[in-house]
Amino acid sequence: MKKLTKNFHLDEFLYSPFFDTESQAKVIQIYNDTPSVQQNIQKLANQLQILRDRLNRPIKINIAFRPVFWEHKQGRSGNSQHTLGKAADIVVKNMPPEQVKTEIENLINSGDMLQGGLSAYKSFCHYDIRRTKARW
Repeated sequence: MKKLTKNFHLDEFLYSPFFDTESQAKVIQIYNDTPSVQQNIQKLANQLQILRDRLNRPIKINIAFRPVFWEHKQGRSGNSQHTLGKAADIVVKNMPPEQVKTEIENLINSGDMLQGGLSAYKSFCHYDIRRTKARW
């Protein structure tokens, strides 16, 4: 699969254990047919590479791109930044989500990462590149 940055590959942003086989095929097709999603995923990968370089730790992407059809199937609104390819739910090796959130916030405040949505959950941290500040 295509390498996006030094440490991230496209499949990390498109494949998820949450998708069944049919949904996974649709995800790939939508990505292939949607230049804006392709561009957003590249930008997101670039930002996560900055975080990885700063922390010097592996980052696991639980899920990134989630198309609108899948969001609706899960009972969600379909308005998530994930549907645009602008968001990822991540886990950093040996680092609690709240600490990951703090590190991203510091990188945003220093101008090294793009402003966006940021939240720490119990087992992962959400980060997106919407360009406006959103915290929950």
